[in-house]
Amino acid sequence: MDLRLSPVTAPITARPAGPARAAQSPQDSGFAGALSGALNAVSASQNEATRLQREVQMENPAVSLEETMVAIQKAQIGFQATLHVRNRMVQAYSDIMNMQV
Repeated sequence: MDLRLSPVTAPITARPAGPARAAQSPQDSGFAGALSGALNAVSASQNEATRLQREVQMENPAVSLEETMVAIQKAQIGFQATLHVRNRMVQAYSDIMNMQV
């Protein structure tokens, strides 16, 4: 799972408002696109771990227990990292909302 952000090379311009903004894909929206991509990667990792776990339970000889345990650990680490990012974002939002203007 690769969570590195790619550098922004295009100049920053004003974002369109209304329907034109809604038509943009999540990949074009900078931080939101990176966050969405990371969440999709974590979800895919969890789905793969679940699939491997099911295959081990059905005694599929092509799937090893070691491979399954590694996939489960990767999914767990990805989920924990996502949870920490969410907690930090909620804390930052709370800090900003509590600031006096």
